[in-house]
Amino acid sequence: MTAATDSRIARRSVVAASFGNAMEWYDFSVYAFFASYIAGNFFTSGDPTSALLSTFVVFGAGFVARPIGAILVGIYGDRVGRKSALMLSIGSMGLGTLLLVVAPPVTLIGVGAPILLLAGRLLQGFSAGGEIGGAAAFMLEHAPADKRGRYASWLQASMGLSNLLSAVIGFAITSFFPDSAVRDWAWRIPFLVGLLIIPVGLYVRRKLPETAQFTAQRPEQRRNPLFTLLREHPMRILSGFLFSVQWTVCVYAFVIYLPTYYKEPAIGLGFTGQESFLASLVGNIVLVLGCVAAGRLADRIGAKPLIVASSLALLVLPVLLLLWLRAQPSLAVLLIVHTVLCASVAGFVGVAPSTLPRAFPVAIRSTGLALSYNIAAIAFAGTTPALMTWATVRLTTLAPALWVMLGSVASLAVIPLLVKQIRQVSEQESVPRNDLSEV
Repeated sequence: MTAATDSRIARRSVVAASFGNAMEWYDFSVYAFFASYIAGNFFTSGDPTSALLSTFVVFGAGFVARPIGAILVGIYGDRVGRKSALMLSIGSMGLGTLLLVVAPPVTLIGVGAPILLLAGRLLQGFSAGGEIGGAAAFMLEHAPADKRGRYASWLQASMGLSNLLSAVIGFAITSFFPDSAVRDWAWRIPFLVGLLIIPVGLYVRRKLPETAQFTAQRPEQRRNPLFTLLREHPMRILSGFLFSVQWTVCVYAFVIYLPTYYKEPAIGLGFTGQESFLASLVGNIVLVLGCVAAGRLADRIGAKPLIVASSLALLVLPVLLLLWLRAQPSLAVLLIVHTVLCASVAGFVGVAPSTLPRAFPVAIRSTGLALSYNIAAIAFAGTTPALMTWATVRLTTLAPALWVMLGSVASLAVIPLLVKQIRQVSEQESVPRNDLSEV
C-alpha cells in the first residue's frame, strides 16, 4: 500500500468516524431539545410537569446503559476489530433513533409507547458508551504518526458540530411548523435526520480497512481483554479515569450547562434565552475551531504542554471570568467570558482523544479507553447539570467554576503517570516514535 493510499484511507477514516460521532451525539442531544414534545406523546399524565419529568427519567436511562456499552463494545473492538466496534456503536444508535421515529404515541398503544421510548434510549446510551473507545482507537491507529493530534481532534470537534446541528434543526422545525404540528408529529423530523448515521455505518463496513496495529496482533492477544485490563493494568484504568474527569466535567459544566446558568432567574444575571442561545452558538463554534487548532499544535510541540496549559487555565480562569460576569452582566462580557471558557475547554479536549488511547496497549485499547472514560462520565458528567442547578442556587453561583477546578486538579495530578504509561506502550510495542507527536 502506497503512502498516498495510506493518507487517503486515514482521511476517510477521520471523516467517517467524526461524522458518525457527530450524528451519535446529535441523536443523543436532540432528545433533550424536544423533551417537552416527547412528553406529550409518550406519557398520559394530566400534569405536564410530571410528564416532562418522566421524559427526563427515560433520558437518564441512556446514562445507565453507557457502562454496558463501554464494556461490551470495548471488548468487541479489542477482540474483533476497531471497524467492527465502530459499526456496532453506529448501528445501535441508528436502531435506537429509528424506534423514536416510528414509535406510536401513548394514545394508540398505551403503555407500549413509553416502553418503546425507553428501549430507544437504552440503545442510544449503549451506543454512546461504546463509541468513544472504538472511534478513538480507529482514528488514532489510522492516523500518520505526525498527524495523530489533528486527526483525533475531530472526535471532540464533531461533538461541537452536533450541538450546532441540533440547535439549527431544532430552531428550523419550531420556526417552520406551527406548535400544534410540532407537538403532534414534526418533533420526529430531527430524529429522522439522525438516521443519516446508518449510511455512515455501511460506508465504514464497505470502504475502510481495519487498522494495521490491530491486525498485527496475534490471535491469542485478543482474548479476554477485560480480564487482562483488570488483572494487569489497574493503574491505567485509574489514570484514564482521573484524566477523563477533566475531559467530561469541563464539557458538561461549561459547554452544556452554562447556557442554562446564564438565563436562570435564581442566578440573577438577567440574560434572556436569546442571549444565552447566542453565547452557546458562539461557544460551540469556538469549541470546534479550538479542538482542531489544539490537535494541530499538539503535533508540533507535543500534547503534554497543551494539556498542562489548558488544565491550568481551567483551574484559574473560570472563577475570575464568572466574577467579572456577575460584576458586569452585559452581552459583550457574556460573549467574551463564554468564548474564553470554550477555548480553554477546546485546548484540553482537542488533545485528549490522541493522548489517552496511547496509554493503553493495542490489545486492550478499546476496552480500557471506553471503561475509564465512561466511569468518569457516569460519576461526573451525567450528574453535572442537576448538581450544578442545585449548587448554584443553594451554595454558590461559582459552583460551575469550582466543579471544573476539581477536574483540573485531577488531570494535573495524573499527567506524570499518564506520560510514563504512554512511553511504556511505545517502547513495549515498538511503535514508531516521532518527536513532534510524542507527549
